[in-house]
Amino acid sequence: MHALWRHRAPSPNALLALVCDGPIPPARVGAVMERYLQVCPWPASRLGRPLPWGRLRWTAPRDPAGRIPLRHRMASSPREAHEAIEGELNDGLDPRRAPPVRLLVVDGGAGAGAGRCRLVLTWFHPLMDPRGGQNLVRHLARLDGPDGGLPWGEAPPALVPEPDRRSLGERGRAARAARTAMRELAGMAIVSPGTGRSGTGATRFRLDTFVEEPGAGGGRPARDAPWKLAVVGRAMAELWRGRGLPDTPFLVPVAVDRRRAGDADTTFGNLLAFHFARFRPSDTADPVALAATLRRQLADAVRDGRLEAGAVALDFLAYRPLSRMLRELPGTAWRETFSFFCADVGQFSATAAEAFGRRVVNAYHVPAIVPRPGIGVFFNRCGALHNLVVAWHEGVVAAEEVARIAATVREGMGWTVAG
Repeated sequence: MHALWRHRAPSPNALLALVCDGPIPPARVGAVMERYLQVCPWPASRLGRPLPWGRLRWTAPRDPAGRIPLRHRMASSPREAHEAIEGELNDGLDPRRAPPVRLLVVDGGAGAGAGRCRLVLTWFHPLMDPRGGQNLVRHLARLDGPDGGLPWGEAPPALVPEPDRRSLGERGRAARAARTAMRELAGMAIVSPGTGRSGTGATRFRLDTFVEEPGAGGGRPARDAPWKLAVVGRAMAELWRGRGLPDTPFLVPVAVDRRRAGDADTTFGNLLAFHFARFRPSDTADPVALAATLRRQLADAVRDGRLEAGAVALDFLAYRPLSRMLRELPGTAWRETFSFFCADVGQFSATAAEAFGRRVVNAYHVPAIVPRPGIGVFFNRCGALHNLVVAWHEGVVAAEEVARIAATVREGMGWTVAG
């Protein structure tokens, strides 16, 4: 979808930021990555096609040493640290010409951010999903351990997804069913905060960290992904009303992690399937009823095989020229893709509670977004902390509107600001 705005070149970067309780020597991080590349060269790979009509594929270099950029910044305040991380988000990676992974260490310096360090892993969005980014950081942290052994012992896990064992005919039927469903969605009239706004700029993000209010669980509905989407939908409906946008249905992609128990270490590639939730802004007046509707929609997509069919279709897109891909996505004819983005990344791995000799105080994920819809709301957890990340393009929404969205979500979730 980023190719729809090739003249504006929106960044396709995603990142994972670890907030640690003390400084980390950048040379230590670089040395561990070099050791990792000797066993797993995929972070230094290139994306390309062997022929103009060939299959998109990643190619690992014969000698990956020294290929991963490692940056170091000093920040005298949390604001400066935040700006350094936004810089990583906007400095787009081009996997055809450079490694699809980059590392950044931000030291807190001597000001308000003293004593804290941010370790930031940035990657080209299609290389990995959020869990893959977590797995890569966890591998590096374990490789840095006192025993100095490989992070997975003697037998490495499957770091990339296993090939689909189903026949070509069976997968082809599933992919055609998914294409039919996508063509139906492509006919929807989509409105987003970016509608009619041509002057969109760099990607920004806001991070709010919350904890559960004491006793907040009693009597509340399940605060699962459908409930979170209903709460975010309510915040977006408020934005719609403030702008006088019509009560046309929202179309929101919902990512579902397809990893099975044995695939926990799968790192590279995309193991997400996508469900497309639909509801009107007026439906958000009753978030409890809306959450129940969204749960039914997702259950129906799983039962009817639409989720699995969509995942199969994504594999077939590797063989398609870009122009044909874009014709089969919702709204691409007029560059309106979705109403907004929303995802729950889940719990940051408890096995990565320490990294490079430091305790991980918090960890959060910021994905790539495109100028339209131009905004996304994302959740993750790290220990007892709940992180809310709102990412947007300049010119799509104002900082005051983003602050209001965060406040509405906090209220709907029953959270209080972390001290």
